[in-house]
Amino acid sequence: MLGIKLVRLIERHSAVLSEGLAAQIRTSERTADFRKIPAEDLQLAATELYRNLGDWLLQKTESDIERRFRAIGARRAAEGIRLQQFVWAVMLTRDHLWHFLRREAFADSLLELHGELELHQLLNQFFDRAVYYGVEGYEEAEQNRVKGDLERARDLAVAIGLMSERVRDSEQSV
Repeated sequence: MLGIKLVRLIERHSAVLSEGLAAQIRTSERTADFRKIPAEDLQLAATELYRNLGDWLLQKTESDIERRFRAIGARRAAEGIRLQQFVWAVMLTRDHLWHFLRREAFADSLLELHGELELHQLLNQFFDRAVYYGVEGYEEAEQNRVKGDLERARDLAVAIGLMSERVRDSEQSV
């Protein structure tokens, strides 16, 4: 990969990048729900992504990205982060990275320019997948929450005598 020099630049500056990103997410009105999460936790999550960017782009498989971002989506849903704010935070993560690269990296040759374009394509693919699988994680968490609410309602109906245990059990097996 021709853009490996840029990936290493990002990884070396992961702490500064993540600090700036965490501040941006916490101050943006489009990501106000993230203020529920301690700043250190946001920064740690961003550092983990930026520090291991080479692995995510070059070694991780589609199923690795799916597992990771479905879990992140489900966790953010459980933390009360609204879906649109989660998606915006992922976009901020990508954009923050590109602003950094525009400031720090300059292509001195046609070959380096090709490397930058290659990296741009890989990053876009990665962040597109992060959003897609994160949304799937949100949807799964919501379905599980609704199922849990229905089960609690059935248990309450049995407890107060509105439904028999037999009816509840037969409805749950369907």
